[in-house]
Amino acid sequence: MKHLEKINFPADLRQLKTADLPHLAKELRSFIIDIVATKEGHLGASLGVVELTIALHYVFNTPIDRLIWDVGHQAYVHKILTGRKNLFDTNRQLGGISGFPNRKESVYDAFGTGHSSTSISAILGMAIASKIKGEEDRHHIAVIGDASIASGMAFEGLNHAGVTDTNVLIILNDNAIGIDPSVGALKKYLTNVKKGTAKEENIFECLNFDYSGPVDGHDITVLIAELERLKTVKGPKLLHIITTKGKGLPQAEADQVTYHAPGKFDKLTGDLYPKSLQDGPPKYQDVFGHTLVELALENKKIIGITPAMPTGSSLKFMMEQIPERALDVGIAEQHAVTMAAGMAAEGLVPFCNIYSTFLQRAYDQVIHDVALQQLPVIFCLDRAGLVGQDGATHHGIYDIAYLRCIPNMIICAPRNEIELRNIMYTAQLGLDRPIAIRYPRGKGVSKQWRQPFQKIEIGSAEEMKKGTKIAVLSLGHIGNSVGQLLQQMDNPEKVGHYNMRFVKPLDEKMLERVFMEYEHIVTIEDGVKIGGMGSAIIEFANKIGSDKKIKIFGIDDTFIEHGTVEELQSLCHIDVLSLKNYIDEIY
Repeated sequence: MKHLEKINFPADLRQLKTADLPHLAKELRSFIIDIVATKEGHLGASLGVVELTIALHYVFNTPIDRLIWDVGHQAYVHKILTGRKNLFDTNRQLGGISGFPNRKESVYDAFGTGHSSTSISAILGMAIASKIKGEEDRHHIAVIGDASIASGMAFEGLNHAGVTDTNVLIILNDNAIGIDPSVGALKKYLTNVKKGTAKEENIFECLNFDYSGPVDGHDITVLIAELERLKTVKGPKLLHIITTKGKGLPQAEADQVTYHAPGKFDKLTGDLYPKSLQDGPPKYQDVFGHTLVELALENKKIIGITPAMPTGSSLKFMMEQIPERALDVGIAEQHAVTMAAGMAAEGLVPFCNIYSTFLQRAYDQVIHDVALQQLPVIFCLDRAGLVGQDGATHHGIYDIAYLRCIPNMIICAPRNEIELRNIMYTAQLGLDRPIAIRYPRGKGVSKQWRQPFQKIEIGSAEEMKKGTKIAVLSLGHIGNSVGQLLQQMDNPEKVGHYNMRFVKPLDEKMLERVFMEYEHIVTIEDGVKIGGMGSAIIEFANKIGSDKKIKIFGIDDTFIEHGTVEELQSLCHIDVLSLKNYIDEIY
């Protein structure tokens, strides 16, 4: 590590000779592999942009020149070269540095990114601001992948940037993959560009960009020369580079999907460690994927839709077995939702599987195109609740609140895999309005999840345990921890437990009994307090004129950073210890 050990900031990097930079690239790859192998994180994307990152900080005067990394999966090299090398082993750990660019963390992180396709709009805003302030010599660079640039928001930014005279450089990092392989007509076009078989007109030149490329994104000498040339070119520019995701680690190059975020692996061989507990409960997303195939084989109207997450959502199972009815639309959540609405309008049964944090990107479509028209789209919200090390940009803690205020919406949070299967079964039988089914990242609770389907009455809750004094109302997977806690308590007879299942509509008949029979009402959920289930219970109490005290366990009005799910639940006081302490106080 003879070069890397001397570099703490880009100013140090610029002291090296260009002949030293390929060796620095090797050092950086080894450094990243060593740490990610044991601490986990996003691996392949950062390995693919080592030379590009070095070249950008070598040529441009960062942080005076603004640099934005779209999504931010690929920003590890950037972090290491901008003052966080000695902190990198805390990456994604509680209290450590973020896995994504973060304005609060460094002046070199010009803009926070965690969701895709925002970089062009952000960098254009910065470039226009610089022009207004008279900072004509400042450069503005956005690095965006071929999967992200296909998103609607990226095209909105390109469309505007092309008619400005701002000093903007868009670098298209073309590796033909996001998390899963890229899809769509633009992917085919870029493939043709790389093969020299594209039609005569260049799409980016038609949008008024000064286009150059494609160039080898791993040839640092070529990159530096082209970036130096582009510094002298005025107006909007686009540099098309070709890279290999996972570059430098043979396994990551060969299996780019798995090594996007591979978990722990052997840093010497690159091989993944055997997964433990393979015979344990399945992941919720796998239960979703297998169940959807079961249902779709019987119900020919079922369609599966995902915006670029077939592996993460496990829609891949349906894509493998019924490919004509399983659609990956790319990073296009708005399109996915409205397309699902169109299908529902024609009598199909669309299961639109979107991570909770990404459904936020299609909020208007949920209201205007689905709920307003009372179309029975089935939203399956993966990664609901706290998701762990991905942090603030990825926690699925807002969906209950932002969906509960929408008329015609049904919101369900199954307690376990069996309830997930049953509500999916119920939904495809036919509804008169849309439903959102939210479930967490990771494993469920039972190995015996393949049970015969049973219909669930919409809006029905379930009495898990009768009590005499305190009623605990839980929503979703967190109810399993409540059940375990009550089994371990000294005086469990005083505490009743109710699995609410639905936050909209509420089971008002059961709630009326609960408010009559119990002195204290406690709610617990893995979402924000404001507008969440606890708020719904308070609204119900007001409706019936009850003045009983209601204690809400939920997430406070603050953004939650990264850490393990268990650490964050404790931090947010939605863990069983916090619940136990409160119950003990009442006793």
